[in-house]
Amino acid sequence: MKIAVITGASSGMGREFVRQIEASESFDEIWVIARRLERLESLAAVLSTKTRCLALDLSEKECLDEYAALLEKEKPEVAVLVNGSGFGKFGAFCDIPLDEQLNMIDLNDKALVAMTYLTLPYMQRGGRIYQIDSLSSFQPVPYICVYGATKAFVLSFSRALGVELKTRGIRVLAVCPGWVKTEFFDRAVIDDTIIYYNHFYTPEQVVTRAMKDMKRGRDVSICGFRIRAQIFFTKLLPHKLVMKIWCKQQKK
Repeated sequence: MKIAVITGASSGMGREFVRQIEASESFDEIWVIARRLERLESLAAVLSTKTRCLALDLSEKECLDEYAALLEKEKPEVAVLVNGSGFGKFGAFCDIPLDEQLNMIDLNDKALVAMTYLTLPYMQRGGRIYQIDSLSSFQPVPYICVYGATKAFVLSFSRALGVELKTRGIRVLAVCPGWVKTEFFDRAVIDDTIIYYNHFYTPEQVVTRAMKDMKRGRDVSICGFRIRAQIFFTKLLPHKLVMKIWCKQQKK
């Protein structure tokens, strides 16, 4: 049984990945994972491929165990894995409750690593792993410091893993967009700490670019000339200066 597994599928880029992946090739099933079952079921209703809706909170070990047990039972061939679950919080480090910051690490990093580890035994040559990352992964980001650090982890992990999996013919792509217009901001924005957003992209733009970059064999996908230019200069300039510019944009 050939399947695709997409986490964070209830909205935003995860949902868009489901749509574009289904349109790009045939699967026996698509497994969609998120906490909100009703959103997953509404997505399944508009897909032509048989869809298995898994209402799981991947920051919880019990849910990861449930996913592992399902893989063991079904023994599918996972052709595509999209790790799209995650969230951010904007604000000063000391103003965000500790449990929210630790949960951010659990979902953005620990769950991503666990999902990748659990799925890899069921992937064959030609398998593809999309890790939803961020522009924030390329620099320290004051007032989004924990979120940015979780995404720096994803970038480093994904690129190194891609080298390890090359002999198995499995590709890994870190998808690193800038600002994307999704429900992410409903949870991330708690006050006016972050006020400057230079440019927004749509989930469709980001996912379309990511799928093209996967076919090209790249290990990082960056949507938009503005974002590529920003990353280019971020690599050249001292991080102290980059953070100073960021803080000036946010009037800090």
